[in-house]
Amino acid sequence: MGILGPGLGLVKKKKASGTNVASQRVEKASRPEEAAPPAAAQPAAAGESTDLAPVVGANLRRLRTRRGLSLERLAQISGVSRAMLGQIELGQSAPTINVLWKIARALEVTFSALISARTQSGALVLRSAESKILTSKDRSFSSRALFPFDEPRRVEFYELRLAGGSVEDADAHPPGTTENLVVTAGTIEIDVAGDTHRLDTGDSILFEADTPHAYRNPGKTEAVMYLVMTYAEEIG
Repeated sequence: MGILGPGLGLVKKKKASGTNVASQRVEKASRPEEAAPPAAAQPAAAGESTDLAPVVGANLRRLRTRRGLSLERLAQISGVSRAMLGQIELGQSAPTINVLWKIARALEVTFSALISARTQSGALVLRSAESKILTSKDRSFSSRALFPFDEPRRVEFYELRLAGGSVEDADAHPPGTTENLVVTAGTIEIDVAGDTHRLDTGDSILFEADTPHAYRNPGKTEAVMYLVMTYAEEIG
């Protein structure tokens, strides 16, 4: 997918018209695709949490050092520059979904391992105002995590929104990853394994997501989906 978020797939954003907006930027980013502009780090909806950058930074440093990787080595295997990785670790840059997935794949962790925040044991209510939401540069695509980021897990749950006339391309996820998605508003077309599957409101699909795939909204209004992403094994 894309999301992930997420746990969405590492996504490259573009419009159905063919206009490519995959290059998401921040000021001073050393590579054009590496981080979203300051606007993309702002809340995508009223009440959205704005503390994602420091959480990602702390997790990145912990996971990188745990694996004995220098910033230079991680830059080589992830394709994200050392300068950008350094900015992310310091909480100075809000990385795009695309960059987060590059880093997650290089570290061999789940998407949620990078945006996780430790919580107390027991029941946890996830308030809408505290949601972690990742958006594309033009905000036509968003991914809202609906699960606690308290520990490594095999299953992730997301709310996805895609504007009318938009397409979201997703790179392949780790081997064995599956996506189970249901459309709750609008219509979505999913391209996977050379086939296109049209889903109207109430329709669902389960597919292997360890191959490139795409989500397309052929309508004029926003489509809303709920995605359960399951990894082959618990990592992170």
